Amino acid sequence: MKYLALTLATAASVLALPTPVYLEKRTPPNIPSTSSANSLLAGLKVAAQGSQDGYSRDLFPHWITQSGTCDTRETVLKRDGTSVVTNSACSATSGSWKSPYDGATWTAASDVDIDHVVPLSNAWKSGAASWTTARRQAYANDLTNPQLIAVTDNVNQSKGDKGPEEWKPPLTSYYCTYAKMWIKVKSVYSLTVTSAEKSALTSMMATC
Repeated sequence: MKYLALTLATAASVLALPTPVYLEKRTPPNIPSTSSANSLLAGLKVAAQGSQDGYSRDLFPHWITQSGTCDTRETVLKRDGTSVVTNSACSATSGSWKSPYDGATWTAASDVDIDHVVPLSNAWKSGAASWTTARRQAYANDLTNPQLIAVTDNVNQSKGDKGPEEWKPPLTSYYCTYAKMWIKVKSVYSLTVTSAEKSALTSMMATC
């Protein structure tokens, strides 16, 4: 009976242990699987890029307020960072950010840019020129799809508005994820790809 009582007590203590909390992976949402990304890539419309005429970043209003005093940039900084502390204005005062493009880690938010995976200018030339301002605003602040990511500022600046046929992340180990994100965004927004762009994406997907 004593043995049984100890067994029951042990079982009760195990059941009473707190449920482990699993932290959400710090990465943009809705990155497709390899098979899904390949399927989406096959479905993208291939067309020559449109004109840059009339383009302005101001036609893609950002960063908009997302919650309370937090705008889109600040929201992504908190999502992609580690141990991020913010002040009453939602500005990050401390934390660390590891840029998946180049593997560098930063402890000052000023060293981090929020990259539009598919740049605004690229979107303009592949379909967004005909959108309403409201749709362009939704695109520029999209937290539902893998369109925004915290990265090293000068790496983002070297990317500029280039597509994967002209620019790829410095870390080749990130080619697969980057291609999946690019493909997902282009598919969600029905944006076109050039033949060179599709070829580059196909090559990057081969690394998955």
